[in-house]
Amino acid sequence: MTSASGPGEDSDRRNVSDAAGVVVLGACAVWALITAAVRAGRPEGVLLAVLAVAAGYAAGRICGALLPVAPLCAAALTGVGLVAAAPRLSPGPEIVAPLGHAGGAAAVLTLSTGAACCAAWAARAPVPRLVLRTLAAGIVVTAAVLGSIGGCVASGAVLLASLAAGRMRGHRGAGFAGLALAAALTTALPWAVAGRALPEGLTASLEGQLTRHRVDLWHDALHMAHRDAGLGVGPGRFGELSTTAAQSLLSDGKPHSAPLQQAAEQGVVGVLLLGAVFCWMLSTLWRSPRPTPVALTAGAALTALAAIVSVGNALSFTTVSVGAGLLAGLAAARPLADESARPQTEVRPARDRLAP
Repeated sequence: MTSASGPGEDSDRRNVSDAAGVVVLGACAVWALITAAVRAGRPEGVLLAVLAVAAGYAAGRICGALLPVAPLCAAALTGVGLVAAAPRLSPGPEIVAPLGHAGGAAAVLTLSTGAACCAAWAARAPVPRLVLRTLAAGIVVTAAVLGSIGGCVASGAVLLASLAAGRMRGHRGAGFAGLALAAALTTALPWAVAGRALPEGLTASLEGQLTRHRVDLWHDALHMAHRDAGLGVGPGRFGELSTTAAQSLLSDGKPHSAPLQQAAEQGVVGVLLLGAVFCWMLSTLWRSPRPTPVALTAGAALTALAAIVSVGNALSFTTVSVGAGLLAGLAAARPLADESARPQTEVRPARDRLAP
């Protein structure tokens, strides 16, 4: 059974995906304003993050349409350069590791690895592809040299996932289903630890790795979420109401878990909107006209980012928000050269529409 899928139908699908992104990001901004108005919160951070993701995605779509490989290379090199030149990424209090700026650096390195791997799959000649894969491996090594253990592990996972993506050209849907499941499991970890839902031995082991201070912050966030699940305590107010944060000499006022921060400050709706943004990005990549390895590699990088932000404050850095949107946009863009070369009467089997 076959079905016609011309440029017009592909354009319609992209328009639907773009419209969904506008709705989701707009809802995030509106809900932040509503909860801030009711709870006397400060929505500036959320609004800046929404704007950063939207700007990065738009820039990625434009640059990816003009040049399929060069912007991905530039994004990878820029990310590594930023971390190497300024590991803290932004000014602020020097918080004891593993809190503070380590999560932001790990996130940027992970996104850089994803960009390099996507560029390797987008390159057509074998020599540039080998060079770009070497660059991706070099970023993993750089993360280890810089002392970013989380960045090294996450970047290595993205590199391995990218190599595996080459064997899933006809199974794009299954690949994205696996990524969504992995993101759900990693996001559930801080909730399980904060709610003491894990076996005692495993909880003690995780607390040793995560630090007791971080786990106490999670307990405070979960308590706030239970106390006011509807609207939360208001954007930017966690640091004022958290006993653990108040007792810390140097605190950034965040629980170091994006899902728990959303639950504490914006209630259940905030958590659902955060999940909707991630699902929109995966859906956009699933519908992407780029080759399946490119789309799956970008999805793997965003999934690794989801794992990082679930146990850290990486989304507090504008660089990370812009980078996530940029990578999604680059991997979702259809190069103009492909549009001009594609026959107007092309007929593609239905099974191939998910795997260009």
